[in-house]
Amino acid sequence: MLRRGIPFLLGVTLLFGACASTTKKTASPGTSTGGAPATAGQPPTALGPGVTPTTVKIGVTMVDFNCIKPFVEGVQIQQQEMYQLYIDYLNVHGGLAGRQIQPVYETYCPIGNAQALALCTKLTEDDKVFAVIGNLVDFSGDAQTCVTKDHHTPLITFTLTKAIIDQSPPGLIVYPGSTPERIDSVLSNLMQKQRTLSGKKVGVLGETTSQNVVNSSVIPALKKLGVATGSTAILNITNADTAAAQAQLDSFIERWKTEHVDALFVTGGQVSSQQFVEKVRARMPTVTLITDDDTANTFGQEEQTAGRTPNPYEGILIAAGQTDHEYDQSANWKYCQDIYQHQTGRVPPNRETVEPKGPDGKVQDLYGSVSNGCQDLAILQQIGDRAGKHLNAGTWAAAVNSYGPIRDVGGGQFASLHMGKYDTNDTYRLEEFDSSIPPHGNWRPLTPLENIAGT
Repeated sequence: MLRRGIPFLLGVTLLFGACASTTKKTASPGTSTGGAPATAGQPPTALGPGVTPTTVKIGVTMVDFNCIKPFVEGVQIQQQEMYQLYIDYLNVHGGLAGRQIQPVYETYCPIGNAQALALCTKLTEDDKVFAVIGNLVDFSGDAQTCVTKDHHTPLITFTLTKAIIDQSPPGLIVYPGSTPERIDSVLSNLMQKQRTLSGKKVGVLGETTSQNVVNSSVIPALKKLGVATGSTAILNITNADTAAAQAQLDSFIERWKTEHVDALFVTGGQVSSQQFVEKVRARMPTVTLITDDDTANTFGQEEQTAGRTPNPYEGILIAAGQTDHEYDQSANWKYCQDIYQHQTGRVPPNRETVEPKGPDGKVQDLYGSVSNGCQDLAILQQIGDRAGKHLNAGTWAAAVNSYGPIRDVGGGQFASLHMGKYDTNDTYRLEEFDSSIPPHGNWRPLTPLENIAGT
């Protein structure tokens, strides 16, 4: 599970995650504007768009952090340089299915989704890339499905839900990490083993952008546990003015108290943020908090840095993987670190590194850029090599759908891809936020690591 880099986007999630999406360009049924058939069938032997016998063109999408700087605590730096560093290394060590990778770099502002949709059209129709990798953030899912569904182009990206993935042709979208729905399933199993919610009554706090997750994943998981449940709150957060959502939360807190709710499942990047969690904790101080959103860790650390006592995120539960220290000592990080050191002669920052702030007061997050570049390119190479010399959307999808165990160098030791499972992570255990962990708090393991493969 990615613990840094992506969480810096949550300020934008809070302010703009529920913005209405713009209309996307769609293809006719059964066709693709990118020129490839929209149904896989027997994988053809023809080369896909952007593929020659010796080269393959890959789109790389990166967030313009200058655009969102007022809303985030840190900014990823040297994004293009880090992608190029790992591309240069791979091109000397086999490339992609024996071909030299030719990147097409694009940045965009993730406020709304107009620019992300424009990138989809440019990369697939104008640049005719074979695949797209990088951060392509659109909480509506329109930009991601523009790439995969409308243009039948493989996509490796972050910040996805299973609901978004399910809108894409099977095998064309890969998420290096865990969807909220997957975390919900694992979390319920781990809590059942530990009897974490025994005797408790559980309410649910979600938002409009996470309502699908609530209905399809959180509530079924609670029913499976057989626990008593209270009311479900779906806050309507549509812009930076959260007054209406705060009033909604006030009403639900009173209802939960009347219902004797003593545990609350929080799902969604907006309701996981400080202004909502602080209010819940202040008025329900003994409530057990549970989340499927790893960015609660970031928010808890920010509260600790600000000196807030008690920390409202103290003890919040999640299903997560290796600690930062464990990951920094792992073979996966050694792979990324060694390539960086080979290419630059320097040692990169790791998860435990406290990175400096720039003149603007924002954390200069080089680790996030290193990790994203290494992780994306490693996944790309493994799937592309499995697809083989006849590299096209059909052979790519066939490789993903039958892959099995895969190495995700940005995550834990267990990962896999197969038909119906397109988020890689299988490394989990029950953890809670502990504000006493230096320097600003972190997840603390409660159970041993397990290989929990998805079905």
